[in-house]
Amino acid sequence: MSANPAPGFKDHPDHRITTRPAGEHVQVSFNGDVIADTTDAIRLEETHVGHVVAPVVYYFPRKDVKMERLVRSDHHTDCPFKGQASYYSLKDGPENAVWTYEQPYDEMLAIKDRLAFYPDKVDTVVTAA
Repeated sequence: MSANPAPGFKDHPDHRITTRPAGEHVQVSFNGDVIADTTDAIRLEETHVGHVVAPVVYYFPRKDVKMERLVRSDHHTDCPFKGQASYYSLKDGPENAVWTYEQPYDEMLAIKDRLAFYPDKVDTVVTAA
């Protein structure tokens, strides 16, 4: 039995979240400055009854993100499937452009402490690894 199970899966058993190594080169930039660059991203996909409910999200290891370009925000959100998200803003850039799950539910431990970027706030490029 899980110590910290996600309540969302009990309430919505047809909702699926899959995580896997992306196997791709993923790079994020803002105004031409590379902020994150990795071949070690986790790719997260969400579906409900077989239908995609959210765009693919890439979660970056912190070691591959220029953390000095980020400022911790007071903003938080709660997801019944993943847990509480904490946010970062880009220095000299958009607010709350980056999020992380530092204490995710047990089902989402693959994304623990990794960072994801809102695609409408940064430029993301994905290429074959």
